[in-house]
Amino acid sequence: MDALKSEFGPEEKIVKTACQMCSWSCGINVHVKNGRMVKVTGMTEHPLNRGKICVKSPHCIDQAYAPDRLMYPLRKVKSEFRRISWEEALELIVQNLRRTKETYGPTGFAALSGDVVLLQEQVGGGLIARFCDVYGSPNHWGPVTCYYPRIQARIATFGNFLQDDLENARCVVLWGHNPSQSHSPNLIRLSEAMRRGAKLIVIDPKRTRHAEKADVHVQLRPGTDCALALGMLHTIITENLYDLEFVEKWTIGFDKLKEHVQQYAPEKIKDIVGVPAETVREAARIYAITKPASIVEGISHLCQQATGFQISRGIALLQAITGNVGIRGGFVRVSGSRLQSLRLADQMWNLKPLQADRYPVMFSLWNRILGEGQNVQFAETILTGEPYPIKMMIVTGANPVVTYPNAARVTQALDSLDFLVVTDLVMTPTARLADLVLPAATFLERIGIFNQYFFHNREPYLMLRKQVVPPPEECWPDWKFWLELAKRMGYEEHFPWNNAEEILDYCLKPTGLTVKFLTEEKPSGITAGEVKYGEHEEKGFWTPSGKIELYSETLKNLGYDPLPNYDEQKLPRITKEYPLILITGARMLEYWHTESRNVQTLRKRAPEPLAELNPKTAKEFKVGDGEIIFVETSAGSLQIKARVTEDIREGVVSIPHGWDSANVNLLTDNQFADPVSGCSVTQGIPCRVRRKTI
Repeated sequence: MDALKSEFGPEEKIVKTACQMCSWSCGINVHVKNGRMVKVTGMTEHPLNRGKICVKSPHCIDQAYAPDRLMYPLRKVKSEFRRISWEEALELIVQNLRRTKETYGPTGFAALSGDVVLLQEQVGGGLIARFCDVYGSPNHWGPVTCYYPRIQARIATFGNFLQDDLENARCVVLWGHNPSQSHSPNLIRLSEAMRRGAKLIVIDPKRTRHAEKADVHVQLRPGTDCALALGMLHTIITENLYDLEFVEKWTIGFDKLKEHVQQYAPEKIKDIVGVPAETVREAARIYAITKPASIVEGISHLCQQATGFQISRGIALLQAITGNVGIRGGFVRVSGSRLQSLRLADQMWNLKPLQADRYPVMFSLWNRILGEGQNVQFAETILTGEPYPIKMMIVTGANPVVTYPNAARVTQALDSLDFLVVTDLVMTPTARLADLVLPAATFLERIGIFNQYFFHNREPYLMLRKQVVPPPEECWPDWKFWLELAKRMGYEEHFPWNNAEEILDYCLKPTGLTVKFLTEEKPSGITAGEVKYGEHEEKGFWTPSGKIELYSETLKNLGYDPLPNYDEQKLPRITKEYPLILITGARMLEYWHTESRNVQTLRKRAPEPLAELNPKTAKEFKVGDGEIIFVETSAGSLQIKARVTEDIREGVVSIPHGWDSANVNLLTDNQFADPVSGCSVTQGIPCRVRRKTI
């Protein structure tokens, strides 16, 4: 601390908090001098990142002090935004909420919140969901365009969401996952596993940094991951590489699985996946005989395929038949602090969200609510009025015009609403469509709870995300906005709190912790759970059978395939008109989805999006490196600069998402969707490229 004082002077203070430049929430120290944030360093005592931070974290200060940040409410009047007061803004929202309910009923209103910009704590949807419960609308959505199929698939198989224990594995499979660009904590754990001599298998159409170092790189054709998983299952079963004792004791449906995979011999699928049969067998053998093993799934690459749910089922089955479940280095359950939900219990079942009946597994399973339904199709609901009209939305820290499939249709839908409110840090493409734009507080300017045990990392850790500095006067934290709105709507009975501290103390009540304790006694956070090794030995699994359900009667009864199944007919088909394959969603370490591209210090590192093509593909279509090209699908066209590289598979075009200047979702649509999760397809889309003519 003395060294820090000599550098910054005696006026400096250090606030320990959790970064929210992405959803991994690494522990950081924010240095403040004379009321202004000046530096960010990593918290060495935090178990998630252990003092290391990615390139985004140091620049969270730049995000807070960005010159283009929204600083006051704006109302659109005749296509132009004009400054108004918060009093006027709130009155407008209340008027439109009441008018919408009177005219269309409570389902006429929907709320969409983003991943990390604003308060979206792990307490059942937070204040937004509670507000919708009182209003009577079932439609309060988080970012469910990805990841959820994996959660539901593992729950359908194991009865609970089990996570990879990467750092203790002797064999690591990175399946569509590139931690060097997307997940810094996983990069730390992978590096440690590799130093201990772990085997590495990379399954990815791209030759990533990790693929170059892998024992096997399976560079498959995009969209065929389910066939590959079944081919690996075939090898492991027919060569008797599975864990016979574990399978007999802890699984059901093995005989049906054994029969099912006979049609997926590596020799039969090699032309489908575009990989030699021996490569498939080699990957399967290394994985099966090197125990413990853990498969780390990518998010967008797998979930956003036409068979995304069944791909995750196939991966779960690979873990199960090799006995890599419940053991150190395999798939494990992590317990954490169960916070008090802000949802109103009597509304959780009564208010079924949009598409809950069409995609029941996305909503509930075995009398347990799993999610918020499927909102990818919300634009169609707005435009068609089916199953009911949605006429008003509040979008909080989300940018669906850029992040959601079929961007043109999403834009049309949002523009057609009677009233749209957007709360964010900057004027996004979505905000430009709004009738009312509200300025938000950054995560450094409000408090929240960081409860890390689920979704992303195997770390049962709880920490208070602290307010480092006050927000600008008119940039409200979302708790203040929703409390004030609830008060003006007459909902005081259900919103009895006066500030964020009271809300969080309510949420923390089951843990026995308080905001004061986490501020004064444990500013670095506390271990708030444990990794459950061998739990099934005493309690069994959480399925109706008490075992791992390789063959799922539940899925069969719902009309879905009880075993993972690859059906080429369900995939978009490559044609003479569209001979190439488009994949989207590749992460860039500098950004998280659409965020932070206005931060110039990050923009200098990654100034523009690039469409990656293999040299052979580029030669065939007469495209040069750095040349401006058009990428086209049946949905639309996009102008972008080409990057010619050996790292991408021949016949594939890879475009990152999140760029307003080159919105890849202009090329995606809702024509194909996973039948179980409803997620639209952003991987394996037929496309073509052509040079820009002057």
